[in-house]
Amino acid sequence: MAAATTGPLDAAQAAQAAFASVEGKEFPSDLFTAPQLRWAVIGCGVIANQMAQSLALDGRKIYGVLNRTLPKAQAFAERYGVEHIYSSLNELCQDPEVDAIYVTTPHNTHIRYLRAALAAGKHVLCEKAITLNSEELAEARAIADEHHVVLMDATTILHMPLYQELRRRAASGEFGPLNLAQVNFGSYKPYGDLTNRFYNPKLAGGAMLDIGVYAITFARQFMASQPTEVVSLANLAETGVDQTSGIVMRNKEGQIATFTLSMHSKQPKRGILSFDKCYIEVTDYPRADHAKIVWTEDGHIEEVSSGTAGYALDYEIADLERAVAGDEEAAHLIDCASDVMDLMTGLRREWGVTYPEEKAEGLA
Repeated sequence: MAAATTGPLDAAQAAQAAFASVEGKEFPSDLFTAPQLRWAVIGCGVIANQMAQSLALDGRKIYGVLNRTLPKAQAFAERYGVEHIYSSLNELCQDPEVDAIYVTTPHNTHIRYLRAALAAGKHVLCEKAITLNSEELAEARAIADEHHVVLMDATTILHMPLYQELRRRAASGEFGPLNLAQVNFGSYKPYGDLTNRFYNPKLAGGAMLDIGVYAITFARQFMASQPTEVVSLANLAETGVDQTSGIVMRNKEGQIATFTLSMHSKQPKRGILSFDKCYIEVTDYPRADHAKIVWTEDGHIEEVSSGTAGYALDYEIADLERAVAGDEEAAHLIDCASDVMDLMTGLRREWGVTYPEEKAEGLA
């Protein structure tokens, strides 16, 4: 009898499996290299728990927590040894002991927290999608610049050491010019409850902000410039958010990127970058720590490993702390995030996918 096999894990399962693989192991001594900041977190959901667990791997703790419901914040604080529980956003922002804030709430709430935290002089790491649209992100960046603080997008691809290594090699010319990127991401979210965050416009649902951000970031970080030509087709769910889409982009250098996204059909999370001298294949790319390079000239395969998927959130925290300490490469990761947000915003508007907040602001 053939051995049973399992398909790809969903994002939450994959993250948990990666984290479990590093529990009990010696923490890398070269991961946190900048002066440590005192962190607070807004939200107590899955990703906030992962952050607390990730910091604990190096013996660190979150300093403070704010949540919409106080009992949940109290339970979170008790579980992770958090010193301070805040009763309001203003109380958190006015606490001089807090250096940086990690925002983990739903997409459509981010801009409210970004405005307050950045204006209060706090550095901010914000979960994906960092804002609803490009106008909100431009506003948040302007506030960060005005108050001389760091704003960073927590999309994992921007921070994984594997991509830092591949970007370095690509920039050196080792691979030759990029010609084509092909990126898939498909999740299966059932229709049983269309009020959940995946299909609910009041919670900024839809494939683009939930999974498209990973796919477009994967390609954009290797393209020589921002795509200026974009064509697409999309199917919308009955709630009006994007469910399935096919997208093609091209920049002025002639580099083409293609994407297939779905919230109701499982696909492998696979990205392929085709250069003159090789192609690079990355599976489970959101938190990837290994890739395969197939060289054009003789077909030989090079396996590349860098970093560890289980430390994904630690890499995000480390990048923000490095940016605060003056690391220019880390500080400029927000530029790629802005390009991705511009593309996502344009696509949603082309499809007629707008959220209540955008309609209220006349951005529909």
